[in-house]
Amino acid sequence: MVPMTPFDQAPEAVAPGAAKSPGRSESKPGKELVLVTGISGAGKASALKAFEDLGFHCVDNLPLELMPDFAALVSQSADMSRAAIVVDVREGSTLDRLPEMLKRVRELLHTRVVFLDAQDAVLVRRYSETRRPHPLGRTETVSRSIVEERQLLDPIRNVADTLIDTSSFNVHELRALIQARFGQEDGSQRLLVSCLSFGFKNGVPLDADMIFDVRFLPNPHFVPEFRNKTGLDPAVANYVRGFPQTGEFLDRVTDLMLYLLPHYVEEGKSYLTIGFGCTGGQHRSVMMVEEIARRIKAAGYDAKALHRDMPR
Repeated sequence: MVPMTPFDQAPEAVAPGAAKSPGRSESKPGKELVLVTGISGAGKASALKAFEDLGFHCVDNLPLELMPDFAALVSQSADMSRAAIVVDVREGSTLDRLPEMLKRVRELLHTRVVFLDAQDAVLVRRYSETRRPHPLGRTETVSRSIVEERQLLDPIRNVADTLIDTSSFNVHELRALIQARFGQEDGSQRLLVSCLSFGFKNGVPLDADMIFDVRFLPNPHFVPEFRNKTGLDPAVANYVRGFPQTGEFLDRVTDLMLYLLPHYVEEGKSYLTIGFGCTGGQHRSVMMVEEIARRIKAAGYDAKALHRDMPR
């Protein structure tokens, strides 16, 4: 997987399950504001460029005090129907006012909050590759700055409508995700299903809509010839597939997904992440993700397999 570079500090300018937006506005139909926020290095600038490509009027680092005025402008403008703005830790000491300001904005305009995040190790690597300083300053290490930034942004994360973990995305995949969720090319939304393998020892993925634990299956790690391979290896996949409980589990999960997916489409959901976890994210979960993604594709849905912790 090609890593995504952290363009978040560029001058130009979402975890499903967050609370529903209170006080929806009475603005004109089709009017919408998207607030893009999140951890520095997670891809906010790249996301904003994707919104711009979709025809959104985009502004980076808009001061909080101007948000209500900007929302009112979008709501009343004949030329501006959809807008996207980035507000993040660069706002400084007034950042804690964002939840309060968001309530005021939502009284004026239909507003969604998109929070971008990524694993700490991925963020550190992105900063190392680009050699750019963290926006909180140069006096602390990047790792320490990330910890501090998470603390500052936690109240905002809690009010997000959409959480996107970009750890396993490159720039192009993030762009495709934004276009799938917010594009209106044919007046309808298309459901994209991401099947994600991971290791529980490295933590549960932030953006998973549902998670299946496949640690009940025998672990190929304890077979010497499989230890240094992954579930992409045909021999390892055949080993995992050879247990009767594997086939039964696959059939039951497939039946469940083919039942749920039409309902998600009907409700307007455009992106679904299904996590499959084993101990290390190398063997069982990898094999499961490949097979489930194949089955979902065969049923006519757009699905892709992602492997967060593989290779090692």
